[in-house]
Amino acid sequence: MKTSLPRAVICLLVLAFFVTSAWPWGNEGHSAINRVAAEKLPPDVPAFLRNASAQLAYLAPEPDRWRETSELALKRSQEPDHFIDLEMVDGMELPPDRYSFYRELAAKRAQTPGEPENLLPERVGLQPYITIEVYERLVVAFREYRRALLDHRNPDFAEANAIFYAGWLGHYVGDGSNPMHTTIHHNGWVGPNPKRYTTANTVHWKMEGIFVAANFKQLQFADLVPAQPRLLTDPFQDYLHYLRDSHQLVETAYQLEKEGGFDGEGTAASRGFIRHRLAAGAEMLRNLWYTAWVQSGQGPNTSAVSKPAGASNSTTPTPSRIR
Repeated sequence: MKTSLPRAVICLLVLAFFVTSAWPWGNEGHSAINRVAAEKLPPDVPAFLRNASAQLAYLAPEPDRWRETSELALKRSQEPDHFIDLEMVDGMELPPDRYSFYRELAAKRAQTPGEPENLLPERVGLQPYITIEVYERLVVAFREYRRALLDHRNPDFAEANAIFYAGWLGHYVGDGSNPMHTTIHHNGWVGPNPKRYTTANTVHWKMEGIFVAANFKQLQFADLVPAQPRLLTDPFQDYLHYLRDSHQLVETAYQLEKEGGFDGEGTAASRGFIRHRLAAGAEMLRNLWYTAWVQSGQGPNTSAVSKPAGASNSTTPTPSRIR
């Protein structure tokens, strides 16, 4: 009796391996979002960032490299950063920092019968919070770069920080452009399903990983990104608006899947859908990078602390609590 597995079974096992071990948008999609965003930066953004497209593209999948079980604490601590189930916070006015958000969710859990554990932060997701936190890290890095130039110091370290934060930020912005990262229907339709959308828990990676990788040459999207950036007046609220726009397309993604749009070469509609979502990610990322650069030139938005005569010019803020 032969003991070898049939070829079809082997192919299914290989596919299952990639489905369970790969991550959102895949390296191709995430890297392309960062690269296109860098190529679309205007000339008033420092050249060190405009010229770092290859490094920014490399950094784009970085948070997905933190999701291996061999680094379990890291994996578990940051997995909620990749998504937010907007249905779970419908009607809530989201506060601008994660700890206020934790308190808001705790209050909602206390008023919710049934299964309030679904309202735990790690179940709802923290996508907008990690995004604004990394954005503000980038603002600080740009500010340190400006200070190094003013003080005639070597800016290399500040440049390295800014490139890392910009690349890291790109991952979450890329995640947010994918409707599957904004919904309880993130990997198969849940609950009432009158339109009979797929409930298979392979649909997420089928769309953003397998389909994108197989058709990457047909999914180029740089031409869809506007030539000029938009200065964001309120980065957190603007980013929430971006996430909600993405969320409006959840059912569109499922309808396209139902029509075979993510099988093989897909359809013109499915390819257009993915191109526009990748472009939306690159556009928002470019806008955040640009806004961070402009904001860094305006100084910290904190109350000025008077310094006695002869005090150091150190820019280290006075902590409200030292421990």
